[in-house]
Amino acid sequence: MKKIAFLLMSISFVFSSNAQDEHQLLDKKVASVQLKDMDGNDVNTAELGFDGPVVISFWATWCSPCKRELNTIHDLYTDWQEETGVNLVAVTIDDEKTKNSVPMYVNGKGWEYLVLMDPNGDFKRAMGVNNVPHTFLLDKDGNIVYSHNNYAPGDEETLYEEILKLAK
Repeated sequence: MKKIAFLLMSISFVFSSNAQDEHQLLDKKVASVQLKDMDGNDVNTAELGFDGPVVISFWATWCSPCKRELNTIHDLYTDWQEETGVNLVAVTIDDEKTKNSVPMYVNGKGWEYLVLMDPNGDFKRAMGVNNVPHTFLLDKDGNIVYSHNNYAPGDEETLYEEILKLAK
């Protein structure tokens, strides 16, 4: 009986601390970091200039779940944009060794996302990203309203439901 009580208390603590961490995150705005797009242009992450919701997806060319997520969203993206005005920013954390493969992969897949390069992990650290894929949803004012780590089929539907809440 004591083991069950301890187990329940442990589970309760884990869920409350995760919920607290998530709540603290959702009170923040997107970090302001200078990154480069694939053409070498400077982009300030806090000044993306989009009118509607923004999805920021951290990914890497060596991350299979990342590519599955972004390729799945790619198939839905045009419809999402028409319905909600959402824009997606794919932030690659590929480092100096692998970042040269990013444009070839992105162009080969036909992604219509803004792709930003974060080879030093500055934006990743500023946003509290520990592993990829990690997806954030921002409202039009740059407030983080949703965050999700990892990817499993169907996660894009949950993301879309969150986007719809902002589009109303």
